[in-house]
Amino acid sequence: MNPTHLTRRTALGLLGAAVATPAYLRRAQAAEVTLRLSHFLPAVSSMQTKFFEPWAAELSEASGGRIEVQIFPSMTLGGKPPQLADQARNGIADIAWTLPVYTPDRFPVAETMSLPFMVTDATRSSVAMEKLMSEYGQKEYRGMKPLAFHTHAGGKFHMRDKVVTSGADLKGLRIRSPNQSFGELLKLLEVEPVFFPVTEMAVGLTNGVIDGCCLPYEVVPAFKLQELTHEHSAPAPAARGLYSNTFALVMNQRTFDRLAPDLQEIIDAQAGAPLSRRIGELFDWSEQVGLEAVEASGGGIHEIPAEEIAAWKDLSAPIYDAWAAKLDKAGLDGTAILARANDLLDQTTA
Repeated sequence: MNPTHLTRRTALGLLGAAVATPAYLRRAQAAEVTLRLSHFLPAVSSMQTKFFEPWAAELSEASGGRIEVQIFPSMTLGGKPPQLADQARNGIADIAWTLPVYTPDRFPVAETMSLPFMVTDATRSSVAMEKLMSEYGQKEYRGMKPLAFHTHAGGKFHMRDKVVTSGADLKGLRIRSPNQSFGELLKLLEVEPVFFPVTEMAVGLTNGVIDGCCLPYEVVPAFKLQELTHEHSAPAPAARGLYSNTFALVMNQRTFDRLAPDLQEIIDAQAGAPLSRRIGELFDWSEQVGLEAVEASGGGIHEIPAEEIAAWKDLSAPIYDAWAAKLDKAGLDGTAILARANDLLDQTTA
């Protein structure tokens, strides 16, 4: 159509259509590739604002605008968090961020560092996990291209009113457990583990259903735990953390294979060990933010001695043995994987 033949009504209609089209769709139409990234946290979470959004912008810049990443927080592509890995594998999402513990025993190598005392800080543990997965866990994510593996910082006890510095302080209490293996440790410490979604934790603390919970400090502000718990206990700096959950950032393999070779190189350059370290650093930063929230609330902060943590780790031997047997049953070398994970945690520097 010759521009001079446009009527006022036609011009206004075209303008209205442009205004009605969401900005992210207009950007996607201009891009050569649009990647849908799905995750379970809200859009205001630090993971979205301080990692996903900057990372998406970096991919766009590095590709000259040819790669556009659309972020779908809070499961807005549908489904529930345990389905995230399958969303990536099946192509519902092109990229998904998920926790292996959401689907117990399906990704056993990736779950290994969710066992008790398999964490230092988030940065070093994320680097260690990336290395462990590159050596032992690549076959777990068939149909998916792993982009990064990482952990959060070690969990701490957040109690309504009980000071915890030893196993004796825990006996007889009811504590919300973050995963099954840590629940097994709580049982060995004569604690009653309680399992329910983290979203129900505040109600449980308010109603006295639980005496406390075990989570990293970074979770504290999101659930206002500084208002619901008043005594906080962390292992001594020289000791391992109580636990950490592990995470996987994965991409649909077919989506990656369809990319032009130069775009594949851009994705690869923005993935792997450097990306795992970067996410770990973000979680360590968030951990400090959570600690500051606890300090500002006037909550008591206590230290569990390193020798006490060592005794709890010895107590966990049956948990490690059972996990090694589970890895063996999956056709892996469970003893070697556990030994390598521990070596990597001890050897990795920030």
